[in-house]
Amino acid sequence: MTPKLYSFWRSSAAFRVRIALNLKDIDYEIIPVHLGKNGGEQLSDAYSNKNPNCLVPLYESNEIRIHQSLAIIEYLEEIQPEPALLPKSPIDRAWVRSIAMDISSDIHPINNVRVLRYLTKKLGISSEAKDGWYAHWIQMGLVSLEKQLSSCPRVGKFAYGNHPGLIEVCLVPQLFNALSAKVDVSPHRTLMRIFHECMQLPEFMNASWENQIDAEGLNPVAPLQK
Repeated sequence: MTPKLYSFWRSSAAFRVRIALNLKDIDYEIIPVHLGKNGGEQLSDAYSNKNPNCLVPLYESNEIRIHQSLAIIEYLEEIQPEPALLPKSPIDRAWVRSIAMDISSDIHPINNVRVLRYLTKKLGISSEAKDGWYAHWIQMGLVSLEKQLSSCPRVGKFAYGNHPGLIEVCLVPQLFNALSAKVDVSPHRTLMRIFHECMQLPEFMNASWENQIDAEGLNPVAPLQK
């Protein structure tokens, strides 16, 4: 049975898993879950019965269901170790995970759709203030990432050596968000160099926003590729 990935085209977390599945060359079927239509399809009984936390992604294979993007990716790494998304050395694995978690735990959650909706609908902040919140936390996170990666001897063509891995799986979706929000990424030369290396690869290109079956917008990277 082909695994199913419940996904939304602009979800950073779902984007991560799409990249990982592509890098692992694992065939999968996308099941779109629209986070805005009908009050949010993720809140429907049909979906919440499968995934009670009412978020995407959800990975389903036979009787197995796994939510949370990094848990899914770690599972894929365990069942199909090659090509590896993590280094072999325990300390290097910890370092890669720490960078990935800087993105998935510190930047992304406070800019999640449900957080932004709460800011505007419940707390009544303006759209301008919400956009300022969004840009502030992304920029703060990118500054930290750039500082770490620009001076680290582990960095090669990619964040760890010369093959994309877990860091890129998390970094590329976050930079899509930054570019879409028109955050100034020009100071982050190392991050953007790695980003452009990734976006030459079909595994990343095929996972990107505009190539999803439920896509409703354009790739914010396109202007950079002209």
